[in-house]
Amino acid sequence: SIGATKGNLNDADTRRSLSASPVVLSSFSSDEKDTGYRLFVGKQLNRFFSVEAGYSDLGETTFTSNSTAGTAGANISYRGVSLDLITQVPFTERFSAYTRLGVAYMEAKTQHTGTRIAARGTETEKGAAPKVGLGLEYKFSEALALRAEYERTRLDDNIRRKANVDLMSLGLVYKLGRPVAAPVVYTPPPAPEPVAEAPAPMPAPMPAPAPAPVPTSEKVSFAAEALFDFNKSNVKPEGKAALDDLLAKLQGMNTEVMVTVGHTDSVGSDAYNQKLSMRRAEAVKAYIVSKGVDASRVYTEGKGESQPIADNSTAAGRAKNRRVTVEVVGTRTTN
Repeated sequence: SIGATKGNLNDADTRRSLSASPVVLSSFSSDEKDTGYRLFVGKQLNRFFSVEAGYSDLGETTFTSNSTAGTAGANISYRGVSLDLITQVPFTERFSAYTRLGVAYMEAKTQHTGTRIAARGTETEKGAAPKVGLGLEYKFSEALALRAEYERTRLDDNIRRKANVDLMSLGLVYKLGRPVAAPVVYTPPPAPEPVAEAPAPMPAPMPAPAPAPVPTSEKVSFAAEALFDFNKSNVKPEGKAALDDLLAKLQGMNTEVMVTVGHTDSVGSDAYNQKLSMRRAEAVKAYIVSKGVDASRVYTEGKGESQPIADNSTAAGRAKNRRVTVEVVGTRTTN
């Protein structure tokens, strides 16, 4: 992540220290803004919590002054490492907010300039510092996300005591180990048991009666990623091909009822997930109807996050829970 930093030099105290009697301060200027960045790596503990370790460069704060005793100034830079706990609150599959609470071990390096204090050279102060932050995260996909964050670290240096350095940044997060879309799982019906025919009672063989249609129910489960792009409800080309394959396998069945049921993982609110699951079920129905199935025979349901088949605390479990099932009830005529 990279962005703008802002120090807090406390100009009033600095002016006061530079103009102690009998010195008269004639000018003073400071620049507390710079560019900073963070490099970080972390571990997702569950859907709400993660830990991150990072290296931060919080830029520089500078000041210059003129007085009856001469010139004085300083360049103060801040760098260090940190360990943070991240608490995430998901609103939808894509959008979430988070807080950051941690501790940093920082080095504040002060380079003194000017005729009054240049002899002090460069002084360094190191120590632990608390830090807090607030941010928003937007997922482009399960693996890639954009962050916007405001972060504050409370630091000491050789010019001031107990002041803040703020970092306002944009960052990219790549999440390792995101699951790929699961393949379509098709469960064909069991083959009907062969029926032994009784011997013909008459010497002349009579034609066997046509076998009665066999009631059957077939169910297929599609991973949501196989049918839809991330957080979308429009069936993508690969999803249409999977549904075409299902319809081809149903040739020869007298279809009575088809039910499409959408499911989601637990990321986001119950209301959002309920609507998303219903939109996806309706999208599958619309495609099936477009291929010639009677719309009056196709029903839809949205179960939201209410019927998980795996653990929502893991990425692999959430991927299994994002699914659409299609159940077909009808009869087949055996040969």
